[in-house]
Amino acid sequence: MTSVSLRKALAVFASSLIMILAFPGGASAQGKIGFVNLDRILRDAAPAVRAQKKIEAEFAKRDQELAKIADQVKKLQDTYEKNAPTLSENERRNKEREINDANREFQRKQREFREDLNQRRNEELASVLERANRAVKQIAELEKYDIVFQEVVWADPRVDITEKVIKALDDARPSAK
Repeated sequence: MTSVSLRKALAVFASSLIMILAFPGGASAQGKIGFVNLDRILRDAAPAVRAQKKIEAEFAKRDQELAKIADQVKKLQDTYEKNAPTLSENERRNKEREINDANREFQRKQREFREDLNQRRNEELASVLERANRAVKQIAELEKYDIVFQEVVWADPRVDITEKVIKALDDARPSAK
């Protein structure tokens, strides 16, 4: 059995298992199914937008500093290229070393910036996801959903409860942080 056909078989099995577990009376029983688009929640919900703005504000200064360093490295490189023909071999080596050191320092700071940014983004998104999952659970319990999916290939718009979740998140008071 090829890996593609094995995946298809596993997908069919998983779907059947979900139907059996969700609807003990059989797949023909009328169960209530919902779907939420997590990407849309993380893009459109007020807490996600606030988190993104908070992160942007938090990292704006470092981003500007990185841009200045990049400009300085570029100016060093441009000056070197312009003056290289008139420099002695020793001066050329020293300038190349200076440019390489500045470039290495820039790359190190850029890498640290990306790591810190990703860590903060993950922290903020985890908080938003936690609140979104609570909202999904509340909606599911209130409206008597049997199952709510987050990851699907396709879902009929009539089972999409994303807008309800976004509204619940938007209506909730911002968390005190």
